[in-house]
Amino acid sequence: MSNPHAQSIRIAVVGTGNVGSTFAYALLLSGLAAEIVLIDANRAKAEGEAMDLQHTIPFAHPTRVWAGDYSDCAGAVVTVMAAGVNQKPGETRIALLKRNADVFAAVVPEVARHNPSGILVIATNPVDVLTYLSLKLSGYPSQRVVGSGTILDTARFRHLLSRHFKVDARSVHAYIIGEHGDSEVAVWSLANIAGMRLREFCAAQSIPHDQAAMDEIFHHTRDAAQHIIARKGATYYAVAAGLMRIVEAIVRDQRTVLSVSSLVRDYYQINDVCFSLPTVICRNGIESVLRLELSHREVEALQGSSKILKETREQLRVESFA
Repeated sequence: MSNPHAQSIRIAVVGTGNVGSTFAYALLLSGLAAEIVLIDANRAKAEGEAMDLQHTIPFAHPTRVWAGDYSDCAGAVVTVMAAGVNQKPGETRIALLKRNADVFAAVVPEVARHNPSGILVIATNPVDVLTYLSLKLSGYPSQRVVGSGTILDTARFRHLLSRHFKVDARSVHAYIIGEHGDSEVAVWSLANIAGMRLREFCAAQSIPHDQAAMDEIFHHTRDAAQHIIARKGATYYAVAAGLMRIVEAIVRDQRTVLSVSSLVRDYYQINDVCFSLPTVICRNGIESVLRLELSHREVEALQGSSKILKETREQLRVESFA
């Protein structure tokens, strides 16, 4: 039986490395899209991934999958930007950012030219600065440029809290906000299970509230990618699932609250920076950003995260790319 949501839905994926190809696979299995176009500077790689996905179709959903060009972004509801380069041994974060910014400077205007009314979802790291750069390069209104941000950090946070408190991760409501990186902020003041703050939950369950364990959970959340990369070289399953969740919320107009990166305006005196906050995602992209009642310490940490991102942006000189 055909999926009515998939009718005429085209999703473009730019960059067919680990993240882009894994996302495309998850998208195909979901049946969400009628058409999936893969675009890569290495045309043969895109063709190979498309062929492999085509052979998956008999086990999944009738879908048109092909390796294309930027002109094939025309009409796409969403273009997922997973293009970029890998960090070289000894290369600084800024040097890596500069190389990925160069990639985006070549790619994003082409996507926008062929698809002036679509939505950009940015996956490439450092995602917050590249989301801001994509906003400038595309000329899109800010609600149509969405970074994957801390959607993965939030998932890791909820997973680790669920293991500690022995409940389903889907019953844990807690967010990581700010930068997707070292300055990210855990919103402990609002974290809850079934509406109960964590200390209240502990009291109700007659278990101790162990602050050292909470600190350890945050450290494991923040540093998870390092541990995974040390063991298998890259992370891609969970981030692809996160991208899938963002795209599904857009295509199905679900108004789902997700911790994604977007342009921040007047948020605890923070302006003109892209980072993650709980955000309502709909068919038009960003419908609204939720205003959390943060603790004083969390506000200071969020302002610090903003400062770090702006300093990184200044080192890159983002305006020179636009």
